[in-house]
Amino acid sequence: MMRLWLLFITLVFFAGWSPIANAAPAKVGFLVVAPDRGFLGNKELRSLVDEFKKSYPAALGLVGREYTGVEGEYAAYLTRAVQELKQAGATEIVAIPLFLSAADPVLTRAMPTLPAYAQGLPIRWAPPMVEDYLIRQVILDRVEALSQQPDQERLLLVGIGATDEASEKALKADVEKLLAYVARYKQFRETETVIYYDRAAEGAEAKNKEIKARVLAQIAKQGRTLVVPAFIGPRFDHSMSMTSWMGQELKSLNVAYREAELLPHPNALLWLKKTANRFTAVRPDEIGVVIMPHGSTQPWNDAAERTIEPLKTKYKIEMAYGMGDPGIIQDAVSQLEQRGVKRIVFARMYELERHMKPLTDYILGLADSPTLPGQPGGHGHDAAFPPQIRSAALFSTFGGYTENFPPIASVLCDRIAEVSKDPAKESVILLAHGSGTDEDNNHWLSVIKANIEWVKKDPRCASFKAIKAATVREDWPDVREKAVADVRKTIEEDGKTGRVLVIANRLYGSGPYKKMLNGLTYILNEKGVASPAITRWLEENIGKTATALAQPATPAQQVAQQ
Repeated sequence: MMRLWLLFITLVFFAGWSPIANAAPAKVGFLVVAPDRGFLGNKELRSLVDEFKKSYPAALGLVGREYTGVEGEYAAYLTRAVQELKQAGATEIVAIPLFLSAADPVLTRAMPTLPAYAQGLPIRWAPPMVEDYLIRQVILDRVEALSQQPDQERLLLVGIGATDEASEKALKADVEKLLAYVARYKQFRETETVIYYDRAAEGAEAKNKEIKARVLAQIAKQGRTLVVPAFIGPRFDHSMSMTSWMGQELKSLNVAYREAELLPHPNALLWLKKTANRFTAVRPDEIGVVIMPHGSTQPWNDAAERTIEPLKTKYKIEMAYGMGDPGIIQDAVSQLEQRGVKRIVFARMYELERHMKPLTDYILGLADSPTLPGQPGGHGHDAAFPPQIRSAALFSTFGGYTENFPPIASVLCDRIAEVSKDPAKESVILLAHGSGTDEDNNHWLSVIKANIEWVKKDPRCASFKAIKAATVREDWPDVREKAVADVRKTIEEDGKTGRVLVIANRLYGSGPYKKMLNGLTYILNEKGVASPAITRWLEENIGKTATALAQPATPAQQVAQQ
C-alpha cells in the first residue's frame, strides 16, 4: 500500500509541477479533498475544515461516488476550493485526502485529475488518514468504549467502498493496520476485518450478501461480538447513514455496537494540523522544548532546574520529569501547543543517547515499538505498549549528556579534585547507574572509559594511581548483586594501598551508593555532573535540533514520520 501511495504522489506531483525561478518562499494552501457524504455528513466535514482554517489557509473540495473528472458536476467544488486558496495568497497546494485509504476508489479517480484544477499552482499530496497513528487511535477509542472483557470477546472492524476484488484487498489491508494498532492494547479472543462493496459496483449485491453471512457467522459464535465501523461513510441524516443501516442490521443480535465512525473525533483536527505542519516552515517562536530528566526528590529536581533556568529566556520550555511517563509528556506537549508551538524538541536529560529513546520515541509517535528489536523494556519498564500522545506537533529528539561531550569530563575532573588530597596515592572510581542487559551495560562502561581518557588529559587529574569505570546496575536484582560485589571488591583492594575516591557519575546525588557500599572505607563525592556544562549541552543540542526541525519535511520524511 505504501508503494501504491508513493507512486500516486510521484505521478500527481510531477503532473502538476511547474518551475518557479527566483520566486519568493511558497505559501502553502491546503486543499482538503473529502468524500461527499450528504447533508449531515458534509456539515461535519465543513465544521472540521472550518476549525482547521482558523490555523492554516485551507479549503474543502468534495468528490462523490459519481465523480467523472473535470467535466463532471463535482469539478465545481474543486475549482471553487482552489480559487479560495489562491485568493488567500497560496502559491502552492498540498492536497490532504480526508479518506482512510489511498485505495479508496473515489480517491483513486480524483487524484490524477487534480492538476487540471490547480490553475498553474504546484500540487503535492499528503498521505491518507490510515498512515498516521492519530487516526488509528480513533478506532482504539471506539473499541475501548465498547469492550468489557477483551479475552472473552471478538472484534470485527468493518470497512466500505470496494468496487472489485483488487480494491477490496487493498482496503482490507489498510483496515487491518487499524486492527493491528488496537491489538497492541487489547487482546481479543478473535478478530476479523470485512469490507463491504459499494452498492453501485458490479456484483455488489451478491458480494455483500456473502460478507453479511460471514459477519453473522461470527456473531453467532458463543460470546460477545464488537462491531466497529472503520470508515467515513454517507450520512444524509441521522437515520439515512451507513452506521444507522448497520445498526438496524445488528439490532436483534448479541452485538456491542455504536453508530460512531471515524468522524467526528478530536483526532481528525489534530491529524489535519499535524499534516499541515509537515509541509510548512515555522517561526522560531513556534518551536518549543520538552525536557525530560529522570527526576526524584525536590533537591534533585532543583539541581536539574538550575541547569535549565538560563535557557528559559530563549526557548519555550516545559518539563516532563520521569522515566517516559505518557501522561506527564502529554501535559508538557499540550502546554506548549497552548503557547502556539507547532514543533517540539524533546530532550532526554539522561546519560546515554539510547536511554529512554525507544520508549519516548514510541510515545511521541516516532517509532512503532517502545523497545529495541529483541530487547525487553529498559530502566525498569516491560515491553507493554504505553499510550501515544495526541498532538499536532512535529517532534525531534536527542539525549545522552555523557556521550561524545568532552565538557562533562571536565566536570568529572572537578568532582575528583574536590575530594582529592594526594593524587599519587589515590584511586578513583566513576560509579554509574548501569543497565540491565550486558550489551547496554558494557556500552555504558565504554562511554565512562572514553570520558576517563578525557579526564586524564586535565593536569589536575593526570597523576592518580588509577581511574576506573563501574556500574551497580541498580534496577535489576538478578545482575545487581554481582555488580555491587565487584565494586565493593575493587574498593577493598584499592583501599589497601591508598585512598579510594568514589565519584557519583550521575546528574545529581548518589542514589543508593551509600547503602550499597556500607561498611567500606572510601571518600564519596555525590554532587553529580549538574553544572553549566549540562546547560551548554542542552543549549547546543536544542539549537541544532530546532534549526533542522524548523524546515518543512522532505517528501520522504513526510511519509516516514507518519
